[in-house]
Amino acid sequence: MTTPGSSADDCWRPPGAGAASASDPADAPNPPGTPHPAGAPAGTPNPTPGPVPRTPAGGYTGPPPTTPPPADWQPPLHLQPPPPRQLPEQDLTALDLAEQRAQHFTWTVGAVAAVILLVLSCAFCLRLVR
Repeated sequence: MTTPGSSADDCWRPPGAGAASASDPADAPNPPGTPHPAGAPAGTPNPTPGPVPRTPAGGYTGPPPTTPPPADWQPPLHLQPPPPRQLPEQDLTALDLAEQRAQHFTWTVGAVAAVILLVLSCAFCLRLVR
């Protein structure tokens, strides 16, 4: 749910940008690692002694530095697949004979269907003439 004057994209903006920058920075909580403001009680200890790290105005310093893996690195191999099997030899003469039989069957079914359609169309035409 959005508040009046803000957009739906405010949750994706970095801290200090958009509607959040319009608010008073003194009202914002003190992030960890930063010194207490001048109005802090005198007896309050500083959470991190020493210099305060500098961050850009937006608060985002970017991604951490990365180091590339060694040149000879590979992911761990947990399972070695077996080598592929050899396919059986094909009998080309048997394949040719099966293809010829299938072609003869197709032609026979087509011829029977054509004869049936011819007989039905002749019967229909004879009925129209009478």
